[in-house]
Amino acid sequence: MRRVAIFTDDPGWHGKQLSLAFAEFGYSAEFVSLAECRLTLASGRLPIWIPGFEQVLPDAVFVRGVPGGSLEEVVLYLDILHALKFLGVPVYNDGRAIERSVDKGMTSFLLQRAGLPTPPTWVLRDPDEAQRIAGSELQNGHLLISKPLFGSQGEGIRRIEKMTDLFWLTSSRGVYYLQRFVHAAGEGYHDHRVFVIDGCAVAAMRRRGKSWLNNVAQGADCEWIDASSELAELAIKATQTLEMDYAGVDIMLDRDGHYTVIEVNSVPAWKGLESVCDVNVAALLVEDLVGRYLGLTRSGAPAEIS
Repeated sequence: MRRVAIFTDDPGWHGKQLSLAFAEFGYSAEFVSLAECRLTLASGRLPIWIPGFEQVLPDAVFVRGVPGGSLEEVVLYLDILHALKFLGVPVYNDGRAIERSVDKGMTSFLLQRAGLPTPPTWVLRDPDEAQRIAGSELQNGHLLISKPLFGSQGEGIRRIEKMTDLFWLTSSRGVYYLQRFVHAAGEGYHDHRVFVIDGCAVAAMRRRGKSWLNNVAQGADCEWIDASSELAELAIKATQTLEMDYAGVDIMLDRDGHYTVIEVNSVPAWKGLESVCDVNVAALLVEDLVGRYLGLTRSGAPAEIS
């Protein structure tokens, strides 16, 4: 039987949905943590050791999660993803895409360089300069967001509203990521999450936060929206800029009526999205992976090349 590996530390609902979708194409999906994998560079052995795939590497890898850890640990995880691709194993999203998105500083740099609208952002090491930048922004009437360079689901994010909030800058592990806070148009707190697969915006929702954080993991409510062509195009361009197979793109409509890309997530969740729309995201993801990289249709026949 054909087999794929899903890299995750917490299969949960998303893992089940992916497993069912892979089964539709005749693939058995097995869950593996990247933390359990290793390089084994010795004669007569597979160069990558993956639990459950000791004799034969998987037909493909779906990256559902990358563990946190020290710089050395994260580099090892990325090495494994890169090595798999070198060995001809399709990796979805691959190590390059994960690198570009897991590092918020590089994400912001690439979006800005591509000419996409994104908030003014500073990434630096000097604590005195970070304090000076934050103080200047506050004096000019702007709030700031302080984020960990690596992180997800809203964890570790602080809003800098007054000078005494600068205290939080001391807990940034020595690197300061400061981004100008974007006030949403209208009332309350909200943004848009657009789910993009292979250059197509397949679904979108509005997330309304109970506070200024709009993450579903932080309690935000979801509302389906029919994405405008402008919103969809912006999400697609952001995904293509970071060279991703798929992504969850967070976009805000500001008080001046302009869209701004806030974040691009290479391992996005979609349970909240599916709760408000009639789209089977896992099926679309697997169909894209299997069709583009493995050349199969749901019947098991080779995919037609147009």
